[in-house]
Amino acid sequence: MTKDPAQRLFADDARSDWVRLETLLLLRWLAIIGQTITVAIAAYFIGLRVELGLCFLAIGASVISNLVAMAIFPRSQRLSDRDAMLTLLFDLTQLGFLLFLTGGLNNPFALLILAPVTISATALTLGSTVMLGGIAIGLITVLAFYHVPLRSLDGSVLQIPPLFLLGFWIAIVIGIVFLSSYARRVTKETHSMNQALLATQMALAREQKLTDLGGVVAAAAHELGTPLATIKLVSSELADELAEALSSRPDLFEDAKLIRDQADRCRDILHSMGRAGKDDLQMRSAPFGEVLREAAEPHADRGIDLLYDLAPALPDVGDEDSAPPVIYRKPEIIHGLRNLVQNAVDFANATVWIEATWDLAEIRLCVIDDGAGFPSEVLSRLGDPFLRRRTRQSNSPQRVGYEGMGLGLFIAKTLLERSGARVSFRNSSDPFLTAAEKGAKRGAVVEVVWPKSRICLSEEERNTPLGQNKPFSP
Repeated sequence: MTKDPAQRLFADDARSDWVRLETLLLLRWLAIIGQTITVAIAAYFIGLRVELGLCFLAIGASVISNLVAMAIFPRSQRLSDRDAMLTLLFDLTQLGFLLFLTGGLNNPFALLILAPVTISATALTLGSTVMLGGIAIGLITVLAFYHVPLRSLDGSVLQIPPLFLLGFWIAIVIGIVFLSSYARRVTKETHSMNQALLATQMALAREQKLTDLGGVVAAAAHELGTPLATIKLVSSELADELAEALSSRPDLFEDAKLIRDQADRCRDILHSMGRAGKDDLQMRSAPFGEVLREAAEPHADRGIDLLYDLAPALPDVGDEDSAPPVIYRKPEIIHGLRNLVQNAVDFANATVWIEATWDLAEIRLCVIDDGAGFPSEVLSRLGDPFLRRRTRQSNSPQRVGYEGMGLGLFIAKTLLERSGARVSFRNSSDPFLTAAEKGAKRGAVVEVVWPKSRICLSEEERNTPLGQNKPFSP
């Protein structure tokens, strides 16, 4: 099965080239300034015995690495996952070396060991984050036992009690795990939502282009009908006149006949392409039942029966209210309904029911299949672009196994809600019942409810006569 290009936006850990080199260099400059000020204050104002030479050697290494990177790479350079991981690994080890020189975990600035791991969790893959997190935990474990003690001017060693040291170590480990997990989760959901919205916009743009193309073709068929009829009339008259002089100029008769035949051919082609007629107000609307059938048509020949049931909600109504309401043929409505029908067909065993009712205030649509239904553990999350799979129970060889990510339902829900609908998901029966007790309609149910004021034509619009063709923008 060929994947929708939009689904490739949801590839697991698709985080390559997220970070610019300039961003990491800027953060490193801030760290360099902070480290320099801290070491200077500790040595000259607080009066601690600090290995100034080695400390400034570590800080100088960061300065040199920044200057070299700025000289070699352009400011717009984006780092691959591996390069960004190595950059953060350098910062992590440089910070670890500074902490080694300044008391290890006795130094309150040991908490900064969280920074590179948190940055990795927001921008890099899971493997890189786990590697940096493991190295960070290893560093603070080593620093807890091996470090240069902090000494005051009188030679006394500054250190915290062992119990507090253990507590500090546990706090940093928990911070590494918790903050990186939290940051990764939030970033992943934000990125997935942005990508899903992008995919929705792509789907809507594609549907809009198809609709506009159909309107252009219909308008062309209408506008070219008159000149083609004129060509047909003139060529027929020429052929009739030349038929009388066939003996003298048979070539002109054949040319006139050819023009007439080609005019007929152009008329037939345009008629087949522009069946919808000219692009007037009526082309932008249709009865609700016809819009449903138009949306479901691409999935009508996939081996699943599509059964339609359209009726007013109240049986005793007048003829005007019993007819299906006329709605706008908006691309988001058609594409959203098409995705719902596709999902139902994908997971149905034999039948999909498309049921619609309406009253004076609302239009209600239910798409029901006879498959296994939505898994209970993901039912509350349907409509989000984070689902992994819904296993189809059918053994039909024409419909192989399907593994989705909830993108189709997300697009459908987003587009339909944009048109004013309320979309809900449920199962039609209790999962603990037997197949006989569940009945035919035992699968998933998607319910869509629109206020009629949002998608139905007003009385004035329904009575508007056909208007002039409107110009098309390219």
